[in-house]
Amino acid sequence: MEPRGSIREYNENDLTMPAKEKGFAVCLRNRGFVASLEVRKLYPFIDDPDAEANHLIRVVDESGEDYLYPARLFRKLALPGDIQRALRMAS
Repeated sequence: MEPRGSIREYNENDLTMPAKEKGFAVCLRNRGFVASLEVRKLYPFIDDPDAEANHLIRVVDESGEDYLYPARLFRKLALPGDIQRALRMAS
């Protein structure tokens, strides 16, 4: 952990706080986001209760950046842990 007061210090209200990838979601449609999303592609998603309360999902792209999209564009998948690990290692 970084020393207190460093640039790595975060608080609960900081939107740049590092988040933990929760699982994978498949993109079902990309209407309105054709340049950003690929249909049938698996995307890691981050657990974000505030986003979910607003019918959004936070997904991570190839660059490692996370973005909010309408949840209706995705389906969260229930994958065994070993499959999730293999997918994370491959990306």
